[in-house]
Amino acid sequence: MKKTNPLWLLTLLVMLPQFVETIYSPALPLVQKQFGVKEETATLTISLYFISFALGVAFWGIQSDRTGRKKALEYGLMTYGAGTFAAVFAPDFTTLIGARMISAFGIAVGSIVTQTILRDIYDKNSISKAFSWIGIGLSISPVIGMTTGSLLASTTGHQGIFITLCLLAVLFLLFSRKRISETSSHKKEMNFGTLWNLLKRMLKDHSIVKCCLLIMSFNVLLFSYYALAPFIFKENHYSSYAFGYSSILLAAGTFAGAKLNRFLLLKNLPPDILVKAGTLVACIASIFVWILIHRGIYFLIPYFFIVIAFSISIPNILSTALINYKNETGSAGALLGLIYYVLIGMGLISIGYIQNLGISCVIFSAIGVLALLMFQQKTKTV
Repeated sequence: MKKTNPLWLLTLLVMLPQFVETIYSPALPLVQKQFGVKEETATLTISLYFISFALGVAFWGIQSDRTGRKKALEYGLMTYGAGTFAAVFAPDFTTLIGARMISAFGIAVGSIVTQTILRDIYDKNSISKAFSWIGIGLSISPVIGMTTGSLLASTTGHQGIFITLCLLAVLFLLFSRKRISETSSHKKEMNFGTLWNLLKRMLKDHSIVKCCLLIMSFNVLLFSYYALAPFIFKENHYSSYAFGYSSILLAAGTFAGAKLNRFLLLKNLPPDILVKAGTLVACIASIFVWILIHRGIYFLIPYFFIVIAFSISIPNILSTALINYKNETGSAGALLGLIYYVLIGMGLISIGYIQNLGISCVIFSAIGVLALLMFQQKTKTV
């Protein structure tokens, strides 16, 4: 199985959803101008993207058990390709939003199904090594996405971006058909009543609620930069190239956070301590973003520390999130993704209306701190 499911291809498939989103970010001002909409309306294409992505995570996760990993992956890539193709020829903003949502629903397969394949083919002793490569890939995908998006936005406009994404859909579909083999030994008929009961049980689980709120908090902090920063760069008379190159600083923060996280774990620091420290750092850095937001692009300095906090906290949150769901990890993982991606989408809708990166950072970093305090209080009262 390992020979016919190369790690480099699985890594690229996991990177693809983040690349798809960040390549589009530099084109937001162009979309605003092209369709004559307000800034907060233009950012809807990002927030609604995440809600549709959440539904896709749940759908393709369940489909991978029903029809097999390979078929689910191929159908998801086809759906993603259809959405990007429609976006190329979108005559109005409403059509563009619809096309983006179809694309997001499809590309969610790159996250949930690819991770499921990795869990199928690697045992517990080697999966951490495989996921370390995945982590490196995820840290560089925003840089590739934003720099590529900046180049395409400056030369071909937003349509050039969607043409590129459409070509990528075809390329990855061909690679997947040729190089990906089925890893599920048997297909399962999913009982939706059982899934509903599992969802209700997870929503009553305080540790799951805390994890989802923390994941939402950190992701909104990260993606609010992609949604709002292009307009800040524009106001300060910087080109889309400059915004694209700012991703290099964020990637450096991601690498630094990943290295620091690994170092601290080797020193036997408990994951929950690292999550608490990362949440506190993100909150303090967010306050400095708020202070510096009207002083050019100096807010990038505290944002560097937000990204470090993200890289330290998120792996430790996810590694312990489903520890009590070992017998139903696949379904629980799909439902967990559904919950926190819906929360991320709702959070990004709200920052679209706030239209202030500093205030948004303070609000959502505070939500992370409150989630930790509430969970700690629940633990003490048990």
